[in-house]
Amino acid sequence: MKILIVEDDPKNASFLSRGLAENGITFDVAGRGDEGLGMARTAAYDLVILDVMLPRVDGSTILAAIRETGRETPVLYLTARDGVEDRVRGLELGTDDYLAKPFAFAELLARVRSVLRRSPARQPDTVRVADLELDARRGGHAAVCAG
Repeated sequence: MKILIVEDDPKNASFLSRGLAENGITFDVAGRGDEGLGMARTAAYDLVILDVMLPRVDGSTILAAIRETGRETPVLYLTARDGVEDRVRGLELGTDDYLAKPFAFAELLARVRSVLRRSPARQPDTVRVADLELDARRGGHAAVCAG
């Protein structure tokens, strides 16, 4: 598992880095929005932990850019914006989860695991039961298997 953390507060980035490392999770850190956007576009990540208020390029722009590429990389917003309108806007823009600062690391880790369990990358392309096969790449069409 590899996570991209896009967080401009060095204290929060260090806290996240230390916690993820202690849990055996590999990660990269970007301290500015433009840096995070470049990393998200050029490398494959299993999850992006994304602050919303970032210098140079904000989190909403990064999220939109990730979604425009067609990648289904899960994104977890981690932000000081904790109003209902903010959470709704983030979810409607395409974030997979939303956690307001300040937060407990145990909750963040639980949310990371939850988002990754639901990730399309973890879902099989085909499911076979007895002589029936469902192919998600073909819109869930079923076929009877020979043999």
